[in-house]
Amino acid sequence: MSIVLDGQVVLVSGGTGSFGRTFIRTILKDKPRKVIVLSRDELKQFEMQSEIDDDRVVYFLGDVRDRDRLCLAFRGVDVVVHAAALKQVPALEYNPQEAIKTNILGASNVIDAAIENGVKKIIALSSDKAVNPINLYGATKLAMEKLFIAGNSYSGKKETRFSIVRYGNVAGSRGSVIPFFRKIAEQGKNIPITDIHMTRFWMTLDESVKLVLDSLERMHGGEVFIPKIPSIRVVDLATAIAPGVGCDIVGIRPGEKLHEVLISESESHQTQEYQSHYEIHPIYHSWFKGNGAKGKPVAEGFRYSSDTNKDFLTVEKLQEELCRI
Repeated sequence: MSIVLDGQVVLVSGGTGSFGRTFIRTILKDKPRKVIVLSRDELKQFEMQSEIDDDRVVYFLGDVRDRDRLCLAFRGVDVVVHAAALKQVPALEYNPQEAIKTNILGASNVIDAAIENGVKKIIALSSDKAVNPINLYGATKLAMEKLFIAGNSYSGKKETRFSIVRYGNVAGSRGSVIPFFRKIAEQGKNIPITDIHMTRFWMTLDESVKLVLDSLERMHGGEVFIPKIPSIRVVDLATAIAPGVGCDIVGIRPGEKLHEVLISESESHQTQEYQSHYEIHPIYHSWFKGNGAKGKPVAEGFRYSSDTNKDFLTVEKLQEELCRI
């Protein structure tokens, strides 16, 4: 149950994506007054309308690049979950201006529209790729994070508050390697593995939704929320999907990291540890008072990385997880 959304008007940008659909189905089990699906793809909206039959859901065509359209969409909205983004690393390397227009300037438009309309809470979805970025997508997500945290300074008396959730790839979402591995295995081919040592964090769509809902409950404004989640070895994932099928080591791709990092060493002095998550608290912002819950400061130089994580899923456990996706 999400008490924070009871009776509220909730808008999800990029609402027709994998996360948006799962998030909206979940919160409709509670008591939001209205849910606005904001996206630019009319076909996906049409398909989503046929899947979700609920009078509380309103479909709003618009692009985060269009500030005026956002200002109209945000009228009367209490809570915004900003999930809209361009995400495909190779495509964004080839089309850098498009990445900047959507992921950075679009985020700036969301901030302006939220403050102008007095939205109460806004959470933006970020990525592990924002940590020490080596590709343009990661750089745009880092810029988005900085913009959102600074947005708390600009809201003034309107008390509009902005926070971030940061996590890695989501199992079962569009762009996940799982459908690709399954398709290759069905064709009887060896599964291509970037590197035998590659690791990733493991999180399901349902878990990402829970993270956002929990963060909406906890947020004061200015926090970056990072979940405590297990790691996997990509070679173990391939084995879990297709036991007995061989693997081909194809080498690391441009813009790809061997391991995911959710908290860097340079962020350790701002990081507090809680039972289920970490929070990176803002610096240089006098308005940040915290949410009252006492966390434990992490050690100086702490790094939260998929290769040094204490919690790894075995092949057997991965097979159990895959049955739920």
